[in-house]
Parts: sequence; structure tokens; C-alpha cells
Amino acid sequence: MAKQFDALTDDHRGFIAAAHIFFVGTAAATGRVNISPKGMDSLRVLGPNRIAWLNLTGSGNETAGHLLDTNRMTLMWAGVEKRPLILRAYGTARTVHVGDQDWGALAAHFPALPGARQIFDMDVDLVQTSCGFAVPYFDFAGERDTLVRVAENLGEDGIRASWDRNRTTIDGAPTGIPGRET
Repeated sequence: MAKQFDALTDDHRGFIAAAHIFFVGTAAATGRVNISPKGMDSLRVLGPNRIAWLNLTGSGNETAGHLLDTNRMTLMWAGVEKRPLILRAYGTARTVHVGDQDWGALAAHFPALPGARQIFDMDVDLVQTSCGFAVPYFDFAGERDTLVRVAENLGEDGIRASWDRNRTTIDGAPTGIPGRET
């Protein structure tokens, strides 16, 4: 049976800390809904109603574009290894780009990873748990290092070129990535 909470409890925080993957859901007022799997050491619970996650340079940038239009976000974790639980955090979020005034303070919560592009700072207004009894078991085999290796191989210029390709969503909306300095 689903249960709702006004904030993350210590039990929720422990479940999140043990999870190897989480999912991010966003949508603009029109266009496609986006759901992205995320991993690595990229998420921090900063308080009972605040979560931040570090976004690395990748193939798209839907979350940032959606948040410019409609700042709703849902994060979800599913207990796939042991505990049958689904945990969702609902709220609003803002995008903090490299170079923004509060980038340094937020980035200090994360390891220095090549290709760091944005931090999403979420205010959680509802937490919901449900049973997860139908979620299959999976064994964690380890983190992939591919994204980090690609960013290291691209170097700063290659990463910035990738950002140029990520300036719009798949629906053509802007993502807010700042342009290159001249």
C-alpha cells in the first residue's frame, strides 16, 4: 500500500544511499515526457526536503530544457537487489550551470568528475513509497566508467562541443547551456 510523507525520513535516506540507480522524470508543458536512468556517485540528499544531483555531459539534455519551461521533477528509486520498495520524490527543481554563482557551493557536495555540466537542485514537497513486489531482482555488478572515460578523452574543448549539440531538447526547446566565452 502506498504511503505519503511530507519529507524524506532517515529510512528513505538510507534506501537512497544504498541504491545504485535512480530515475529522473520531467516534462515541459508540451512535447515529450522524459525519463532518464542515472547512476554513479551523482546524487546527494541535502536535507529532508532537498536533493541535488550532478548531471554529466551525455547524449541529451532534456531535464534542463524541461525545467526552463515547467520546473516539476520526479525522482524514483526501485529496490531491485533486496528490499521490495519503490520510492518517489516529487517537487520542483532548478538548474545550476557551470559558472553560475552557486555552482561552487553545490559542486562541493560531489566528486570532481570530468564533463560535469549541471546540478539539479530539487525542493521535495511529497515523498511516496509503494511495495515494489513486482520489481524483479537484479545483482549489482559494478559502475560503468564509460561516461568518465569519454569525457576525459574529449577534453575541455570536446566537452564544450558536445554542449553545443545539447543546447536544445529533442522537441527544439532551449536547455539553458551557456554559450562559449569569446
